[in-house]
Amino acid sequence: MTSSLSFAVTLESRPPRRFPSSLVDQVLWFGVFGLLLFGPLAFGAVEPWSSSIMEVGAGLLFALWAVRQVAAAELELVGNPLFLPMLLFAGLILGQLATGRTAYRADTSSIALLYCAYGLICFLVVQCVRRTSQVKALGVVLSGYGFAIATFALIQGIASNGKLYWLRTPESSGWIYGPYVNHNHYAGLMEMLTPIPLVICLTDGVRRPHKALAIVAAAVMASTIFLSGSRGGMAAFAAELALLAAFLITRQKNWRAIFGIGSFLVIAFGLLVWLGGGELVERLASIHSGTQAELSGGTRLTIDRDSLKMFSQKPVLGWGLGVFPDTYPQFSTLSTNLQVGMAHDDYVQLLVEMGIFGFTSALWFLLALFRSALKKLKHWPPDTNTAVTLAAILGVTAIMVHSFVDFNLQIPGNAALFYVLCVVAAMNPCFGLHRRGQRNRSRSVEKLSNPPAYLGYGFH
Repeated sequence: MTSSLSFAVTLESRPPRRFPSSLVDQVLWFGVFGLLLFGPLAFGAVEPWSSSIMEVGAGLLFALWAVRQVAAAELELVGNPLFLPMLLFAGLILGQLATGRTAYRADTSSIALLYCAYGLICFLVVQCVRRTSQVKALGVVLSGYGFAIATFALIQGIASNGKLYWLRTPESSGWIYGPYVNHNHYAGLMEMLTPIPLVICLTDGVRRPHKALAIVAAAVMASTIFLSGSRGGMAAFAAELALLAAFLITRQKNWRAIFGIGSFLVIAFGLLVWLGGGELVERLASIHSGTQAELSGGTRLTIDRDSLKMFSQKPVLGWGLGVFPDTYPQFSTLSTNLQVGMAHDDYVQLLVEMGIFGFTSALWFLLALFRSALKKLKHWPPDTNTAVTLAAILGVTAIMVHSFVDFNLQIPGNAALFYVLCVVAAMNPCFGLHRRGQRNRSRSVEKLSNPPAYLGYGFH
């Protein structure tokens, strides 16, 4: 008689059963987050070779996780409130492909693979993040990573030769900043990463030297958003900072956190004056002339109107995921031959490509995200869960604001990080709980691990 494989889905806040750490666990951990860090460094993973690495890497890591579960003779899945809307969106994409409701099947298939990679990365993050130490380590790594990229961007801005990494000539024209051809997408990355060290410096229990380092890192990262010249990035960061200030004023029992934000702003402003000075003022004043390769506000509005006409023709399931660049020219009313590859508004592009069903699934995704996050944000001063949730929700909100005027969510490196922040913000708090809860959970799993000779299903 072969041994049965038990199956448990964890949907509540208690931590899942912990398996002993192994080499496979370490490979999964470093592999998943290595992919996240790889994307921005590879020009945002917008080229076929880099996006293929993300897709293949995510598939191989998922296969390794599956083998790990089978070897343990117990398949245990940790749930997340965002998984259902994500599955619905995946079902809509499959529906477009199966029924032929896509203008260009090859485009939809190609982008579907990317979304599959996003989904697998998010799934693996939820399964791998099991301990408070892992969350703290991730916060430190992302803070250091963001600081390193910001420092590189500053140096490159001072001694630029018009090439990426001083070596690679970009295939398309743009405003290079950091490892990105488009400075707006660099700003999008910093919008998501800056809240991590900023929240660290506001969190109780962090040593003063570490808080000081976090403030400096956050200030350097924030200053590069302005030095990059991204208007959308500046507006998104301002909204992000206003949300943080409003949260602290309503939740904080004393003014230490407000003092921390004040220190951060002073350092960031000092860096801007020191690094930019008069040149920064000239740069901000000449943004319009410096972005000739970009779209003007009037052109964006024209694209929006044309896109809504496209949506009106196929409002239910849309034209097909990823087909906007190929379908827009037949609806364009632009008076120039300017090539438009994206809608420069992620919400409008979602309506065009996925229709009202796809847009509704995205709304469900966001509602589930903020509902879950707000539940955890009721507790202040923060524990690890609250601090991580606050940092993640700030980064997510900034990108949502920026998405009204740009297409950060069409850049694989930024999109993958965005979706990971979403599932982290929405995941059930499972760190730092008492061992009694862990023992109770272990007993429940043990009951499921000895079913009759059939596949057992347990929902907790």
